[in-house]
Amino acid sequence: MNYLRTMRRVLPTVETFVQGIRAGNRVVLGQAITLVESARPDHQALAQEVIAELLHPTNSNPVRTDVHPGEQQPTTNNPTLRIAVTGAPGVGKSTFIEALGTHLTQQGQRVAVLAIDPTSSVSKGSILGDKTRMEQLSGNDMAFIRPSPSGESLGGVARKTRETILLVEAAGYDTVIIETVGVGQSEIAAHSMTDLFLLLLLPGAGDELQGIKRGIVEMADILAVNKADGERVKLANQARAHYLNATHLFPPKPNGWTPKVLTCSAEQGTGIAEIWQTIEAFKAHILDNGFFQENRKQQAGYWFKETLQAGIQKAFFSHPKVRKQLETLEPAVLAGQMSPFAAAEAVLKSWSEKF
Repeated sequence: MNYLRTMRRVLPTVETFVQGIRAGNRVVLGQAITLVESARPDHQALAQEVIAELLHPTNSNPVRTDVHPGEQQPTTNNPTLRIAVTGAPGVGKSTFIEALGTHLTQQGQRVAVLAIDPTSSVSKGSILGDKTRMEQLSGNDMAFIRPSPSGESLGGVARKTRETILLVEAAGYDTVIIETVGVGQSEIAAHSMTDLFLLLLLPGAGDELQGIKRGIVEMADILAVNKADGERVKLANQARAHYLNATHLFPPKPNGWTPKVLTCSAEQGTGIAEIWQTIEAFKAHILDNGFFQENRKQQAGYWFKETLQAGIQKAFFSHPKVRKQLETLEPAVLAGQMSPFAAAEAVLKSWSEKF
C-alpha cells in the first residue's frame, strides 16, 4: 500500500519506469509490479504502456548498473528460464526454492521468485510467508521475491503473475521461479506461463500419492522427491523408483523430453546441484529442438484469448441492460418458473442486439 500511496502523489513517467527496470533498480521494479497489481484504471493503463515499451526490440542489450562480480550482462542468446515449482502442502516448496535460488545466486545468477496464490487472504498459507521463511534468499541482493496479490480470482492473479514475469525478465533476472499454493487449478495456470514444470514429492510408498492428480504428474518435466535425508532416504529412493516406472507409462511429451525423477534434501542442500544440472539439460534440449520459442508463442496466444474472454465477461455483466434482466430472470430461474437455458438465451439475445 505504501507504493500505491506514493504513486497517487506522483506517478513516474513511462520512460522513468523503463530506464529503471532495465537498469535493475529493485525499487522501480517493485513500483511497476504494484502498478500491474493495482485495480485503478490509470495504474493499469500506465502498466500496459511500460510493458509495451519493454517488449520493444532494442539495438543493444540493456546494461544493468547493479551487476555483481562474476555476473555477466544478460544476452539474448541465453533467454530467461521460467520454472514452475509445485507440490502438495508440506512437501517443502519454500525450502526447496530457497535452496535452488541460493545455489543459482552463488553461480552469479539473478533469481526472481513469484507466486500464484488466489486464496492467500483466506488460508494465510505458505506463499505470503515466503519472504519471512526464505530468510537467506530474501536478504540476497541477487534475488527478488514477490508474493502474489491476495483476495483475487485465479484468473486475475495468474494474469498479473504473467505480466510480472515480463517485468522481472526486463530487469535482467536470469531465472524466474513460479511457486503455486498447492495442487489444483493454479498448476494449470503455472504450466501455461513457464518453460519447465517441476513437481516436488514426499518420500514414502503411499504418502507421495496423496493429493497428486495424474494430470499434474503428466505435466511434470522433472519430479523431485524431497526430504531424502536420514531415515527417509530409503523411502525416497522407493518413491523415485515408483515414479520412474510410472513416467514410462505416460504418453510422449510435446517437447520431446523424457521426464527425469530425482531425489534431494532441500533442508540439507543435497541433490540441488544435480537438479539444476538436469534443468540446464532440459533448457538446452528445448532450445535445440525449437520447442522453447514455439511454446512461448502458444502461451502468448493462450493468454491473449484468456484476457479477451475475461474482458468480454466483465463488460457483459457490467452492462446496465444485462444487470436489469438478471434481476428479473434469475429469481424466476431459482423459483423454477423458467428454464435456466431459456433465461440465458434471453439475456444473450438482448446483449447481441446492442451490436
